[in-house]
Amino acid sequence: MMKVFIINGGQVFAHSGGEFNNTLTNWTVQFLEKNNIEYKVSNINDDYDAFEEVENFKWADIIIYHTPIWWFQVPNRLKKYIDDVFTAGHNNGIFKSDGRSKVNPAINYGTGGLMHGKKYMVTTSWNAPDTAFTLEGEFFDQTSVDDGILFGFHKMNQFVALERIDGFHFHDLEKNVTQERIDNYQIEYSKHLENTFL
Repeated sequence: MMKVFIINGGQVFAHSGGEFNNTLTNWTVQFLEKNNIEYKVSNINDDYDAFEEVENFKWADIIIYHTPIWWFQVPNRLKKYIDDVFTAGHNNGIFKSDGRSKVNPAINYGTGGLMHGKKYMVTTSWNAPDTAFTLEGEFFDQTSVDDGILFGFHKMNQFVALERIDGFHFHDLEKNVTQERIDNYQIEYSKHLENTFL
């Protein structure tokens, strides 16, 4: 049976209550339960033991990160979670080294991961509209979320030998959010999960 580990990165901070990422996590859980897929969930707002979280990574076949984007980065508590957990996973199932040898340190950087055969998916939620990434002259210079803001995030997962599967990005969830748009996103995301898992 497939095993999925969900990390809810919707940090509670300032005006953000993490509500959309809680909703998104619930959508994911409902889908997994409906399809009899085993899962575990961690919320980065909760206290955690880094070594227990490492065991969740080792247990899972697929890791799903749900994160908002704040100031073009993941929230600070999600970054701390990753720093803590990946460090606890050194020589403990996540990575062994950076992959290089002292004989020839110029090559093989990023090949010391231990998570071979496992996959990850990331969703992001934005105030920015999708047109900020696609229209000529708009802010992100026609650079996609995955090729731009998430480039380092994807390399981080590649470093520990996780294989990327297509994620999903939710846009314009602050200035232009409506119930109709949320409902449509739920339908689209459910189809994405079906295409990914079934």
